[in-house]
Amino acid sequence: MKIKHLFMAFTAFMAAGLCFAATDYDALLKKAEDNTAFYDTDFKGNYTIVQETPGEGKTVTEAILYRRDKNAKWTILVTGPAKEKGKGYLQFDNNIWFYDPADNRFTFTCARDKFQNTNANTSDFTPQHYYRDYKIDSTEEVNLGKLSCVLFTLSAKVQDADYAMLKLWVTKDDGLVRKKEDYSLSGQKLRTTAIPSYQTITSHGKKYSIPVSMLIQDNLRGKKIGDKLQYERTQVTITNAEFEKVKDTVYTKPYLEMMSVK
Repeated sequence: MKIKHLFMAFTAFMAAGLCFAATDYDALLKKAEDNTAFYDTDFKGNYTIVQETPGEGKTVTEAILYRRDKNAKWTILVTGPAKEKGKGYLQFDNNIWFYDPADNRFTFTCARDKFQNTNANTSDFTPQHYYRDYKIDSTEEVNLGKLSCVLFTLSAKVQDADYAMLKLWVTKDDGLVRKKEDYSLSGQKLRTTAIPSYQTITSHGKKYSIPVSMLIQDNLRGKKIGDKLQYERTQVTITNAEFEKVKDTVYTKPYLEMMSVK
């Protein structure tokens, strides 16, 4: 009887341990999502976007991003180069608009559209919904360089998710995404994003983590240079990050129109 009772107790303990582990992974994915959003404050940052196209060289775009995540509003104002200056993007009421000052016109766009013909999507600059829009298919504890991570394999559970499948490398200690792979429904790898380091900004007694830079590789757009296939890449660098309230007018169409004539 004692052996039977010990076996039952051991089985219950192992089952509880499995549930605990599953809950931990679930919580870690939720933390990874929460780390990308700032619901208690506005955000402003300067973005430098360097597009590298094999055989064609590099192009550089400068922009300012404003976000008010609690209302799902954001504005991107392009500040350089001169020929692109004054263009902008705006999201409010779940709609995304692109503004071109050349013809003073707003056109409807979407989160999956490319930002200024780079490999970055407009959604790359906004909160990421790993937990809300995806379900966990599998988890694996791995090392990414010197970082201890959980590798999540996710599949979309809503129709308007950015991608059908994702793989995320999330550091176990702080819940920060260090690498991401985007896949089609058929399992084809579309993009790879690396986030090697983060910067911590303290504002009003609270700490926020944002990438120092992101390197996005388009696995569908490449060219053979010599004997090597080289893919298009975009590096996004973030500086002058601030977590302070921004004027309400910044998240409006008139703001982009006004800034385009300065």
